[in-house]
Amino acid sequence: MTQANPPVPLDDQLCYAIYSAGMAIQRAYKPLLDELGLTYPQYLVLNILWREDAQPVGRIAEQLALESSTLTPLLKRLEAAGMVQRTRNPANERQVVVRLTDAGRAIRGRAGCLGDTLLAASGQSPAALGSLNADVRALRDAVYRHTGGWEVAAGPRPEAD
Repeated sequence: MTQANPPVPLDDQLCYAIYSAGMAIQRAYKPLLDELGLTYPQYLVLNILWREDAQPVGRIAEQLALESSTLTPLLKRLEAAGMVQRTRNPANERQVVVRLTDAGRAIRGRAGCLGDTLLAASGQSPAALGSLNADVRALRDAVYRHTGGWEVAAGPRPEAD
């Protein structure tokens, strides 16, 4: 007979701590994102395009660990808001390329306050949050390598110095 293996209490589960911390951060960002007229997932897409504009939908989806079909409605809303433009790639008609509009580029400077919000809300130093970020990314990458899921290399690339 097998021995029962009861679940660990929720507050003791790392996955729940990471999930609920993400939700708390999104709540802290929400008033600022509302002022910008963005949702958090829209902000993530714009952030990817601010780093490198004119990317195929599939590449953006890979960087966010999403399916292209999940991303498409979000991109349509960003396009309707005038932040991005979607066009077919003339070299490959099956591929849709997403580009920032002038409005999408202009909002970048106003979105920088999100980092300040996290610093203030967390009471942590930039160095402490940077270290935590590195640890969580390393955990994410190790889990994805183990599960054979999302390609770690497809994730957001570090800023060039």
